[in-house]
Amino acid sequence: MGKGGKPDGGDGFEEASRDGCEQENMAAWLLGVNTLKIQPFKLPNLGPRDVLVRLKAVGICGSDVHHFKNMRCADFVVKEPMVIGHECAGIVEEAGSEVKHLVPGDRVALEPGINCKRCELCKQGRYNLCPEMKFFGSPPTHGCLANQVVHPGDLCFKLPNNVSLEEGAMCEPLSVGVHACRRANVGPETNVLVMGAGPIGLVTLLAARAFEAPRIVVADVNDQRLSVAKALGAHEIVKVSTNIEEVAEEVVKIKEAMGTRVDVSFDCAGFNKTMATALSATGSGGKVCLVGMGQRELTLALTSAAAREVDVIGIFRYTNTWPLCLELLRSSKVDVKPLITHRFGFSQKEVEKAFETSAGGGSAIKVMFNL
Repeated sequence: MGKGGKPDGGDGFEEASRDGCEQENMAAWLLGVNTLKIQPFKLPNLGPRDVLVRLKAVGICGSDVHHFKNMRCADFVVKEPMVIGHECAGIVEEAGSEVKHLVPGDRVALEPGINCKRCELCKQGRYNLCPEMKFFGSPPTHGCLANQVVHPGDLCFKLPNNVSLEEGAMCEPLSVGVHACRRANVGPETNVLVMGAGPIGLVTLLAARAFEAPRIVVADVNDQRLSVAKALGAHEIVKVSTNIEEVAEEVVKIKEAMGTRVDVSFDCAGFNKTMATALSATGSGGKVCLVGMGQRELTLALTSAAAREVDVIGIFRYTNTWPLCLELLRSSKVDVKPLITHRFGFSQKEVEKAFETSAGGGSAIKVMFNL
């Protein structure tokens, strides 16, 4: 199983732990369904292009909850004990000899995926699709809910002075929204529908606003989350149901709320109902971007959408988003702070409570650990 930081060309996957880290470095290990335990986590040796980071802020993602509840997320199956977590920021404690842009004491946000840099997809710039990707907290690679990790320096981005460590950790979910908007070519002439006002739907809303979409409508089944979407800048909100028989009438409501054509729809839930709604609501020649993964398989009627040349596109994680995310945060074009609804410390009791809170939904949007 991969460790919590593979150096680029270094020896980060050796089993030897760093001096002094074996006793002090603790991590949250996923041992089974609904079973997390804080245990020692041996760190790899620091390679010349790596940094040692003391984590200060780690968020819980929906995929973390899927792993916690089911020991799998989509096709990623946890087969042996694994350190969980991938949304993180911290402080550099040590830098490898070839790392020139970071020094101890720097506050950094960590991009969690380590690609091979050699395959055709990496060379094309689509490194998120690298078949050899090692991604924090995605089996079999260990995650970052730990005191310390070793990570490649080129995947650690220095935080602007006015951006907090919690905001730095939020670069990871924000990156999903930014990548989705890039894939769908959102801009000042793109009217956007967002299906789902969970954490990913809300960061997609924020990204669409930053990309200057002139009108954004958000639809969800939950009144509380719709009120959050409205407060974050949605022009209109639409309450929908889980009944697929009501798609046609809800599409009418969505179109009325938009007041003009829907150019791009983001399905941030990933269910038959939400995708069917997005396909029907999107105007001819528009795009539907599937962002959420609520169901492993979707069964949809595509003929009508195909006849209207509605393009269906997918996204998987992100590429080269951290610099833009940090600039959006620095310039206050995006404010992710309202999304952080719950905070916990790093003890056995609080780790368990944090995952219960995140899995329970309710008023929880983003649950954050302060280490």
